[in-house]
Amino acid sequence: MGEEINRWTAAGRKAAAVGKIAFRHQLAYKTDFAMRCFFLLFILFVFIQLWSTAYGGNFETVISGFTLKQIVWYLVFTEALTLAAPPLCARIEEEVKNGDVAIRLIRPQSYVGYHFSVFASEALTRFLVHLLVGSAITWPFVGPPAFGYGWFGLLALSAGALTITFLLLAIVGLCAFWVEETSGLYFVLQKLQFTIGGMLLPIDLMPEWLQRVCAWLPFQAALYFPARMAVHYDAALLAKHLAVQAAWIAVLAFAVGRIYRRGATKLHVNGG
Repeated sequence: MGEEINRWTAAGRKAAAVGKIAFRHQLAYKTDFAMRCFFLLFILFVFIQLWSTAYGGNFETVISGFTLKQIVWYLVFTEALTLAAPPLCARIEEEVKNGDVAIRLIRPQSYVGYHFSVFASEALTRFLVHLLVGSAITWPFVGPPAFGYGWFGLLALSAGALTITFLLLAIVGLCAFWVEETSGLYFVLQKLQFTIGGMLLPIDLMPEWLQRVCAWLPFQAALYFPARMAVHYDAALLAKHLAVQAAWIAVLAFAVGRIYRRGATKLHVNGG
């Protein structure tokens, strides 16, 4: 038992060290940060104009359970979560192509664990920054996000949401062991997140048959769950969403492990 605790403690220290380095690395690229923030401001401004027109500028109108204020803040949360994800697929693909993956495989921390540590540190930093930037433009247009315990719901579900995003990206990225070029697969994944993941439009506004399809896929757990819980807090539903996220994390983590083990045994380094 003591040996097991020591092993987990050592793994935690390694993950924290990698995360700290990734955080410092992220802060070094201020121009990249500024460009992403500007893009977020532009996108949100366009969405605010579109939804204001759809609602006729009436803050009392309710469409599928959402007021204008709720729908705009919902988009702030989904955009912040979406833009929080670092380019994991491109990193894994590049490591396979140039042979750096061979170096990663012999390091003390597991390959997937290393990338998760980097991803978690960068994603958390990006998420908080984008949340602040998104709030800066949304607040003047629709007012403050007075959603009560919705903030707790957002934070409670965001950790699981970002973990699911990492696992989905890892599955696509690890396909580089076979196909090397994963940009096409990433494009498909990204568009699924944008549509049936609920980034551009809450799933509540979709046709009923499509809502049933979304319920059987992991994409809503990565974006829709935390954003909707933020603007429509429900304690009972929060527990259900957390359970669904945990189930998908277990399934996707198993898939990542299987793909990684099979890919590592068939690895052919093309350089490096």
